[in-house]
Amino acid sequence: MAKLTLKDVDLKDKTVLVRADFNVPQDASLNITDDTRIRATLPTLKYILEHGAKKLVLMSHLGRPDGKPVAKYSLKPVAGRLKELLGQDVLFLDDCTGVNIKRDIDNSKARVVLLENLRYHPEEEANDANFSKQLASLGDVFINDAFGTAHRAHASTEGVAHFLKSAAGLLLEKEIKYLGDAVKDPQKPFVVILGGAKVSDKIGVIENLLPKCDAIIVGGGMAYTFLKAEGKQIGNSKLEKEKLDLAKSTLDKAKQLNKEILLPIDNIVVDNIDANAAVEIAGENIPDGKIAVDIGPKTVKLFEEKLKSAKTIVWNGPMGIFEMDAFSKGTQELAEFIGRLACISIIGGGDTAAAIAKFKLEDKMSHISTGGGASLEFLEGKTLPGIAALTDRPEGRGLASASQNHR
Repeated sequence: MAKLTLKDVDLKDKTVLVRADFNVPQDASLNITDDTRIRATLPTLKYILEHGAKKLVLMSHLGRPDGKPVAKYSLKPVAGRLKELLGQDVLFLDDCTGVNIKRDIDNSKARVVLLENLRYHPEEEANDANFSKQLASLGDVFINDAFGTAHRAHASTEGVAHFLKSAAGLLLEKEIKYLGDAVKDPQKPFVVILGGAKVSDKIGVIENLLPKCDAIIVGGGMAYTFLKAEGKQIGNSKLEKEKLDLAKSTLDKAKQLNKEILLPIDNIVVDNIDANAAVEIAGENIPDGKIAVDIGPKTVKLFEEKLKSAKTIVWNGPMGIFEMDAFSKGTQELAEFIGRLACISIIGGGDTAAAIAKFKLEDKMSHISTGGGASLEFLEGKTLPGIAALTDRPEGRGLASASQNHR
């Protein structure tokens, strides 16, 4: 069934309960160091306020407080930033459930209310039905705009949707449309770029997308398990020994499907992983004792040649240890190249999104996902509980559910 979206819902004079993703990084003084996630949900919040909602009640988690109040994980700093960004008062409440919360919301002169960290309560991650019901009692309608937690069946993402009419916010809708279109009906040629440390983290994506794409480019630490499976020497580079057979069978499957898997043909190597380590370039075979930390210049050219004609690119995982400037060149050059292409470029959240932000290329990409784990599971073809629980739209013209959209 199709799912309701924000624009399907009558908001006038309603108290709208919104699950947002305000899990933002902070410094030691609890100053927000990156408000990207807050800004990403602003279109949804402004739409709700502009379409006559009586109250806007926001809930989120921050960090991992493990079911108890921890001062450094309070959402109070987020309330201050929201006030600046929305240009209106935001009432911050020091809990998210309890006898006084609803009264405080109803009596508030502020239209916008932010509840304290959901994960101060163990019932949130346990998806406790009673806790879900208490949250639902705070609103007349529920909007989920937190794609980053949509793969978790928590009380505020899945549970609450069983007690209220529920719809996808504008950000959640955008995420599903971009990722869903990419894996259901991509413009071709369709090239997938996968990086990061482990084959085990990305094998589900490979299995789901290999039949649908034209080529898969593999870089990062996971590439060296594939290269080892091909019989190459990888020195002391990252290796998942227990995944060698899986890597080999994946390479064999690609050949059977007549699909390309492109691996590095040269590598930036060091003796030890240190920001000041002396770097060398090694070919496909990496000398004993050397550790690959980035793709080499020939590999960058090889990958760019494959990407230049692509109409759709999905990228999940950096090409090297991009956090260290000396090992970031491969990821940066690939990102800059993609930014110049006339194609649909989708960045799959997490470290890849952080890399794009580091290189200040956010405005060069079609879509940057706000969910690392959620985007991975979506690309694997899994149904996301936070989306599946939203209210169905019987006439079938709303947002396609995760399971329908890309299976």
